[in-house]
Amino acid sequence: MLITFLGATHEVTGSCTLLEAGGHYGLVDCGMEQGRDYFVNRELPVSAAQIDFVLLTHAHVDHSGRLPLLYKNGFSGLIYATEETCNLCRIMLRDCAHIQESEAEYQNRKNQRAGKALVDPLYTMDDAEAAIDHLRPVPYGTEVQIGENFTARFSDVAHLLGSACIEVWVREGEKARKVVFSGDVGNLDQPIIRNVPQTVAEADYVVVESTYGDRLHDRRRLPVDVLADYIQRTLDRGGNVVIPSFAVGRTQEMLYFIREIKEKGMVTGHDGFPVYVDSPMANEATAIYQQCSPDCLDEETAALIAAGVNPIWFDGLRMTLSSEDSKALNLDPTPKVILSASGMCDAGRIRHHLKHNLWRPESTILFVGYQSEGTLGRKLYDGAESVKLFGEEIEVHAEIGLLPGKSGHADRDGLVAWLSGFEKHPRLVFVNHGEAAVTESFAEYLEKEYGYQAFAPYSGTTFDLAEERFTECPEGVPVAKKAAQTSSGNTEGANLYNKLKKAAQELESVIARSREYSNKDLRKFGEELARLVERWK
Repeated sequence: MLITFLGATHEVTGSCTLLEAGGHYGLVDCGMEQGRDYFVNRELPVSAAQIDFVLLTHAHVDHSGRLPLLYKNGFSGLIYATEETCNLCRIMLRDCAHIQESEAEYQNRKNQRAGKALVDPLYTMDDAEAAIDHLRPVPYGTEVQIGENFTARFSDVAHLLGSACIEVWVREGEKARKVVFSGDVGNLDQPIIRNVPQTVAEADYVVVESTYGDRLHDRRRLPVDVLADYIQRTLDRGGNVVIPSFAVGRTQEMLYFIREIKEKGMVTGHDGFPVYVDSPMANEATAIYQQCSPDCLDEETAALIAAGVNPIWFDGLRMTLSSEDSKALNLDPTPKVILSASGMCDAGRIRHHLKHNLWRPESTILFVGYQSEGTLGRKLYDGAESVKLFGEEIEVHAEIGLLPGKSGHADRDGLVAWLSGFEKHPRLVFVNHGEAAVTESFAEYLEKEYGYQAFAPYSGTTFDLAEERFTECPEGVPVAKKAAQTSSGNTEGANLYNKLKKAAQELESVIARSREYSNKDLRKFGEELARLVERWK
């Protein structure tokens, strides 16, 4: 009865945790890393084909983005999530696959001209469709039996439409343990969705995120007031307000605020100012928000709908669909608000809008969400004087702003409040999904201030839930910068390096299955591996 931490360990993205009981395996989340990777993540210790199921906390790519790759590698089980998460994943996973295919196509055009080897996309649209076909919606509060070893229940954690913490009952023989995965705990009083995350009464073990585990959100001013101020002064000086916004969740919240700003006349002298949502995926997600169950909404939003008011629609809102429409925005001199993905500026149409607005002192780049280390958004937020976009050096003269308190994640007090819902302290709290210093400091804070037993695992950490002991507790292995490129200096070398990594992953799967070998075979296998290591080390 084991839990193994694989992703989002001392890092903010790439959530992935493995559960094992009675020879059966399941994952909680299977996310993609975004921004710079600081620590080496262990690959699955078993083959993808041995994974029986996935429990998905919510649709954000850093929790769901590697599901198509899991299917590509042989997984054929079911993915359990709330209905709203399933709906959002249908658009997000297709978008991810489109990006993977487009980037590989672009790279291969360059490689062909240079006489270099072609590359394959991480996964394809067919892989994404396979994952989508295996999504299984589960209502909040309903227990779902997954074989004889696992039962799960989802509760609304108020981070994103459909987001959940997941209670998992794990059984093996006569022993049973309950593990609760927080997912991403929601901030208080967010628009549209539930205002307060639901808590859970009891657990043996808890896995909690810590994105903002070392700080408190600034709540001195309402986000809608601050947003109105940014729009007012930017339009007054003839510039554009460019908002890098996550297509799912944050874009819809910004539309809610702008509707309120327009309704109350909080921006003057610019009647009917245009607002563009320049993200096909955001447009699709907005439609899902408009059609979701009223049970997912907070009281204020439900009241608006009951009164016949669309909470995320208003005069002057325009949706751009084609790339030509997107390009036209930067040729139009009319001061405007542009919401575009990605939220951390590392891909998508937002980069074109940054290219055309960063150098303009009359424009504003307004961040409304977390910026991971190593992303373009983090560089701008930290005060970069210039950045490179599309091979061109762009000086930063635009106003760089941040909407205070506007995060989908709970701050330190919010995380503690969620943990306080447990009637008695769990046996151990595992702290993950945070930058390295934050996971450590939050674990220490929980121990010193509240008396929890807390630990921040690195990737590869395995804990025996039944025996209450660590079976493997490695230190973090820092990622060498540009390891694949420096080993050979070219793309072909990178491909060869990746093939070597894949072979190593397959070897780990073979080793995991070798427990069933005879002593004679184990001895022979070990001797062969030792000779191989000695030859190449």
